[in-house]
Amino acid sequence: MSSLLTRKRAKPSINIVPLMDVLTILIFFFLVSMQFKEMTTLNLTLPTIESAGKNEMPDKIQISIDEEGVVYLENKEVGLDELKAVISQLSNLSNEIPVLIRAHNMTPLETVTDVMDACRLNGLSKIRLQSR
Repeated sequence: MSSLLTRKRAKPSINIVPLMDVLTILIFFFLVSMQFKEMTTLNLTLPTIESAGKNEMPDKIQISIDEEGVVYLENKEVGLDELKAVISQLSNLSNEIPVLIRAHNMTPLETVTDVMDACRLNGLSKIRLQSR
């Protein structure tokens, strides 16, 4: 009878193989289901305006101008002539398309006025300047 009472206990152990299987499946699931979208941003320091409102306009054309006067249409660098051609094509679709111009605070005023003039000459009159 004493042999029944002196039975050795097995050492407790943790089986991590099922845990590793579950973690591997989760990692694969997230890698497959994630959408990797390339984000490009311009480093613009916008001028401060005390009376600035929100520039939330649906279906807008976004034109950015950096401090050297380089023009970007929807974050893609374009020349002024190419910008005028694109604006001309867009104005044929509708004259009600809003235009948002984001210019660095050190951008030459001439470049900003050239972009605004190109928009107005093609019939796009809903123009806003974004500030912070």
